Amino acid sequence: MPPRAGRHAVWPDRIRSEVVAAVQECGIEHPWEHQALAAEHALDGDSVVVATGTASGKSLAYLVPVLSTLLDGSEAANGRGATALYLAPTKALAADQCRSVKELSQPLGHAVRPAVYDGDTPYEEREWIRQYANYVLTNPDMLHRGILPGHARWSSFLKSLKYVVVDECHTYRGVFGSHVAQVLRRLRRLCARYDASPVFLLASATAAEPALAAGRLTGLPVVEIADDASPRGELVFALWEPPLTELHGEKGAPVRRTATAETADLLTDLAVQGVRSVAFVRSRRGAELISVIAQERLAEVDRSLARRVAAYRGGYLPEERRALERALHSGELLGLAATTALELGVDVSGLDAVLIAGYPGTRASVWQQAGRAGRAGQGALAVLVARDDPLDTFLVHHPEALFDQPVESTVLDPDNPYVLAPHLCAAAAEIPLTDDDLDLFGPACKELLPQLEAAKLLRRRTKAWHWTRRERAAELTDIRGEGGRPVQVVEAGTGRLLGTVDASAAHSTVHEGAVHLHQGRTYLVRSLDLEDSVALVEQADPPYSTVARDTTAISVLETDTEVPWGDGRLCYGSVEVTNQVVSFLRRRLITGEVLGETKLDLPPRTLRTRAVWWTVTEDQLDEARINPEILGGALHAAEHASIGLLPLFATCDRWDIGGVSIPLHPDTLLPTVFVYDGHPGGAGFAERAFHTARTWLTATLEAIAVCECDAGCPSCIQSPKCGNGNEPLHKRGAVRLLTVLLRGAPG
Repeated sequence: MPPRAGRHAVWPDRIRSEVVAAVQECGIEHPWEHQALAAEHALDGDSVVVATGTASGKSLAYLVPVLSTLLDGSEAANGRGATALYLAPTKALAADQCRSVKELSQPLGHAVRPAVYDGDTPYEEREWIRQYANYVLTNPDMLHRGILPGHARWSSFLKSLKYVVVDECHTYRGVFGSHVAQVLRRLRRLCARYDASPVFLLASATAAEPALAAGRLTGLPVVEIADDASPRGELVFALWEPPLTELHGEKGAPVRRTATAETADLLTDLAVQGVRSVAFVRSRRGAELISVIAQERLAEVDRSLARRVAAYRGGYLPEERRALERALHSGELLGLAATTALELGVDVSGLDAVLIAGYPGTRASVWQQAGRAGRAGQGALAVLVARDDPLDTFLVHHPEALFDQPVESTVLDPDNPYVLAPHLCAAAAEIPLTDDDLDLFGPACKELLPQLEAAKLLRRRTKAWHWTRRERAAELTDIRGEGGRPVQVVEAGTGRLLGTVDASAAHSTVHEGAVHLHQGRTYLVRSLDLEDSVALVEQADPPYSTVARDTTAISVLETDTEVPWGDGRLCYGSVEVTNQVVSFLRRRLITGEVLGETKLDLPPRTLRTRAVWWTVTEDQLDEARINPEILGGALHAAEHASIGLLPLFATCDRWDIGGVSIPLHPDTLLPTVFVYDGHPGGAGFAERAFHTARTWLTATLEAIAVCECDAGCPSCIQSPKCGNGNEPLHKRGAVRLLTVLLRGAPG
């Protein structure tokens, strides 16, 4: 992509000259047009979303009006002056932004007092922040669990609150986004009780309909600024498909070299040439593996280089994260294998290259990650290394689906009852709920409140609903949808806490016998205690990784919408899913070759969620030449491929969704394929699939049909998360079945 010139403007006259001078001291003589326009709207009291590309200076778009207002110090009754709240999806981004604010506001003296307030903040500092900080940087989790329930201690801050900055707001999607939307409504409610009405300033990566998404997130009308006026250095973008190996996987399918191994090689090559690089990986394990492989290969070239590559992911202890961030900023680290924690706006100037190990789930994330390179205005390299799955293979062979399509709309559903109910309880615990509050939280309130009363969580007294329990209402829900308290990973021999794993992932990642990676060291899980949420591990060096297998059953609770597709039906509604991890595979490192399978005895878990499903009739099976012997394999193959392709049409990753295919389902009495949201109450992904079903399933059909394999492979119909070991699968049957189904789809 060629370089692009930018368009300058001037700051609005109402911005204090001291702030403009401070910005100019940082080398920014004139703002870009979108920065000045955003500041103008903010000063006029309009909530605004700036949805422009990475490194387009969005932080200045909100920082300048914020700093100007804090400097003006419009005195509140308590003499504290104006305050502002900054929300980031990760602790790393909040810490990074705090550094930037301190540098920018240094010429302003002590008028601006920024401070990070999150789970890592020492308790002795928290009281000072509550009383004296006027620019508090935190995250939605701390707002939900700490600030809002303790609002009385934050009363002087909330009374003076002028701005709420919501950074990287495109990441607030699905269940997490729906929770954050309700947290922001609780914040607005408390501000109103303290006679404050803050302006919301949102920053987003380029996204479809950003004002609509920002409005759903905040519950307010939002002005959209999406015209990116900043300059951009040239970006060379490569799509990289790993080569086939001589090995064979499940059912004799050809095996490609893994994206993990290929990315580690590329990171090694770049480090040897002195190219500062970050490799983004979807999983924590993948980040650790890439780091380990790159370190081993660099040590063969120059032992000093091996120390300049590391991994960065969630689950590390706070001091480990801070040390890595400092090393990255200073240039001490030359290469980093990171999860999405570093995708979200951490300013790593001077990066030359970005490696993306597998499609990250959305086009918005691709451009956000690629934009980490070239932030100083120089040319940069981005490489998307394809995994061996249907979507990555489709994108490598159809680059227009990545480069010629707009980024996705943000999907969230604040009215999801599983999301809304605990926030109503939390709001009632903060200040009793009245009828006047119901419009703020949405139309589903009136139906939910009697249910919460019946469950004895709330009690109606005169004109308000009160929280009835002794425990904290905010503990009813984990806003990231992670399903319970994290599992602590403890070294068995020493009792040392290595880190944590989300409760929802524990069954599949720290089961007995699992390989666990931490800071470049390999551990084997000796035991998993689900009652105490502890996994005991011991250091080891196995020549394999582990992958969990599970089984899934599904039942239809309610069909909301049903559309005829020829003789078949496309449906959307509520389902109950029962899932159980039953075994794990041992796969050889680098090649992914399966070495063996071990059974597990873990309890089943039940999920009520939303799903899209389609059925076919006997006549359609006859037309597709599908006999009973291949029916299960054809349905199963179509299910796998459709799950793999859905992230192209909804803002999800394949790990956010699940699927089941059954030759004769007891509820539909027909051959049926289900694709469901992997979160309680749904996340909006299945609904999006329902509304885009024709284009989604057409792409699914094409991905299977054009794959060069004979009987199916990971590039088309095999799934890495299949609980049945990818058995049965019938590639040609899936092609014929989808062809007949789509023939009856409405235009």
